[in-house]
Amino acid sequence: MTKLLNFKLFPYLRADLSRASRLINGSNCRYSGLRLWLGIFSFRFLPILLYRISYLFYYLNINPIAKIFSALNFFLFGIEISIKCHIGKGLFLPHTHGTVIGAWIIGENATIFQGVTIGARELDFDYKEENRPKIHDDVIIGAGAKVIGGVTVGSNARIGANAVVLKDVPPSALAVGIPARIIV
Repeated sequence: MTKLLNFKLFPYLRADLSRASRLINGSNCRYSGLRLWLGIFSFRFLPILLYRISYLFYYLNINPIAKIFSALNFFLFGIEISIKCHIGKGLFLPHTHGTVIGAWIIGENATIFQGVTIGARELDFDYKEENRPKIHDDVIIGAGAKVIGGVTVGSNARIGANAVVLKDVPPSALAVGIPARIIV
């Protein structure tokens, strides 16, 4: 889980699509031909495509165009992802409506369900690292969960549906409740 030094759009999209294919169709299914194009234009993948394009323009320091793609994502799919948030390869969004992602960084193979909020505890228009969550690799965040403030969610952690995470979650833990507590 590291910040990008050299962002390449297509390897990220390939990893996102490949993971979506494995999760939706089983481990042996691969996209090719018509199935590839249908996968790219599915409602599960289009928001990821729009986010990756907006992040590419942010990475290239063309922020006005990045914000246009981000706004398009919001209006079409009801998901708001900050153009400054780096999300690793293999992102999967089973449903998007009502989701807000303003983390500092999200690692690889994250699964984020609908209605999730990941962001600062207070207004933070400067987008400071210490105010934003850091989500490590292979994390699943359940529907309606909130991950708020400068917390860290460790690798392979699970956040239960509607949990409100205000403190760090260790690797491989399960956090549930309001406020979230570790149960496994």
